[in-house]
This record gives sequence, structure tokens and C-alpha cells, in this order.
Amino acid sequence: MDKITQFADVLRESNNIVFFGGAGVSTASGIPDFRSSDGLYSKKLNKNFSPEEAVSHTFFVRYPEEFYDFYKKNLVYPDAKPNACHTALAELEQMGKLKAVVTQNIDGLHQAAGSKTVYELHGSVLRNYCMSCHTFFDADYILESESVPKCSECGGVVKPDVVLYEEGLDDYTVTSAIKAINNADTLIIGGTSLAVYPAAGLIDYFRGKHLVLINKTVTRADERADIVIHDSIDKVFTEAMKLM
Repeated sequence: MDKITQFADVLRESNNIVFFGGAGVSTASGIPDFRSSDGLYSKKLNKNFSPEEAVSHTFFVRYPEEFYDFYKKNLVYPDAKPNACHTALAELEQMGKLKAVVTQNIDGLHQAAGSKTVYELHGSVLRNYCMSCHTFFDADYILESESVPKCSECGGVVKPDVVLYEEGLDDYTVTSAIKAINNADTLIIGGTSLAVYPAAGLIDYFRGKHLVLINKTVTRADERADIVIHDSIDKVFTEAMKLM
């Protein structure tokens, strides 16, 4: 039996699926992993910064103009649309099989596809808030702002509701994700190399029956998985859903 058929069988027999996804889920929607960018060269500072440095809390505080320059070009994709993976997960939720999506992505595409229970470990570019009065703003407000976005109510600096490097994850989101993974009968890990902690450590809470891993490259959890498919995740879900 080929692996796609095996995967479809697992989907058919499972009633408490949790999906844990990373950047590879969004690449089929035209959103590259920001860590693959060249980073940022600042003429003003006459320095090069790595992608990780450019989206760190320290960088945001010290060099907000440079931060937003990198952020707008590399992390916000307003025209991106959900792909076959996003829509398949929303369908599985409607069927009562999938109970939660846990994502490291910040693009909001799972919700755009119709998923209701989504735990965004790293926040979302679609939400932005004033650091002074906590008024919320959408992504367009950020994109249309010149230089550093300022609050229309009080003039405070507007920050993306995104977890930057050096910042901690939201407790409620992490606790909810752990609970969902702990209760799942099937955990599907997709489009992530499982290299970014603490998010990658969440899979250690899985106690269920089937662990499925879909990623283009080898990950540290391949040995633990029942089914390992090294292919693009949108293609895998498209084929598996046809067999459902």
C-alpha cells in the first residue's frame, strides 16, 4: 500500500486529529519562509542584519524604521490565498474529524480557508495594536503607514501581534495547543523542520495512535512517525482527500 493511501486510511479512521504546521504549509500560497531571505542591509547603520535579528524584540525597539522596512517586505502577504492543505484541514474540521490546527505561521490563511479552532503560536500579521492605548489595527493600516505606524487615537507606536525573537509565547495559546495534542488520536505534522523551539517541543505531548509527518526534507521526528511523506503538503492533501 502506498503512503498516500495509508494516510487516507488514517484520516478515515481517526476522530480526533490535530494538525501541527509550519512555514511549508504556506509556501504553496506563495509565502516564502522569511528566514530564507537575505536579511537586511541598513545604509543608515552601515550594517547587515540576519532575518532572525531583523525580527527580534531588540531590533524592533532599537531600530523600528528598519524593522518595519524588513517586516512589510518579508512577512506580510495581503494577496496570499489558502491552498489545498488549508482547505482540506477546514473540510476535515467540518466533518468532525479535525479538532484543532496548531500553527507557527502568522498569515491567517487557516482561518481564511474556514478553520475555526486555530492556535497561532507566533501570532498574526492581521492583528496589530497600539502599545500605548491597545487600539487594534488591521494589516492594511501597517502596509499603508509610512515608516513606523502610529496610532490614529493616541499617536503611540503600533506593534504587530506577532511573537518576535526573544519574546515568549502566549500562555493560553500554548496551554490550549498542548491540551489538543495530548488528547489527539492522530497528530499530523506538516511543513515544518521542527527546528524552532519552544514550538517544536509540543509534539512531545502526543500520546495518540498515529503520528504522520509530511515535509519536503527530513526532520528530527521522522523516526517516531508511522507515516513519513517527503513531498509538498498541498499535493499530499489533495491526493489523500480524493481517496477519503
